[in-house]
Amino acid sequence: MRDEPGKTPIWRAIADALRSDLSEGRYAPGDKLPTEAALAERFGVNRHTVRHGLSALIDEGLVRTRRGSGAFVAATPTDYPIGTRVRFHENLIAAGRRPEKRVLQVEERAATTGEAKALHVAPGDPICVYHGLSLADGQPIAVFESLFPLTRLAGISAALEETSSVTEALRAVGVCDYTRASTRLTAVRATVTQALHLHVTEGDPLLRSSGVNVDEDGQPVEYGRTWFAGDRVTLTLET
Repeated sequence: MRDEPGKTPIWRAIADALRSDLSEGRYAPGDKLPTEAALAERFGVNRHTVRHGLSALIDEGLVRTRRGSGAFVAATPTDYPIGTRVRFHENLIAAGRRPEKRVLQVEERAATTGEAKALHVAPGDPICVYHGLSLADGQPIAVFESLFPLTRLAGISAALEETSSVTEALRAVGVCDYTRASTRLTAVRATVTQALHLHVTEGDPLLRSSGVNVDEDGQPVEYGRTWFAGDRVTLTLET
């Protein structure tokens, strides 16, 4: 099909129709759109014309594509404050989102030199490492690693196996409260495994947050590293 002079280009009509679908709630943020083949059949055009229409929505920030996965409705970024009290569930609930954490692995191993420095233990001392996935409304927004000193927090591994909540696990081993002592933010690229968990493409931009949480006596109880999907979270610094 060819565009006729003086008439709306077909690709723009397709973009308008899909934009109307989004505004009417036919597709929610994070939903996958029909394939190019399905859209081509719906509008009676070739896939190139559909691709042109989708490109317009991508430029507007309404749609994003994932290589090998298709086109998805762009989700509104989740506001995630970082201050002296960083609590995943509380932050997501305050943003009007449904929080969820999935345990990927809980392991015990020796601390590296850098990890030992952050946790105020000796290199080679035993630590617990909690690998997990954070989700908002069922959509993955971050992968994380939380490291705990076993010399001071005996039993933390078992507690984490029972609950996905770091706060609850720390409370189970006697840490009733903790605060953030330091935070460092760095822009990085997604690795293959991070891309797999976050449903992004290898090399996509991520925002890495590294921080140390301390107990009421100022002793480090957690060294956390979190990789946020760059387009799904807006990090705000609180003082």
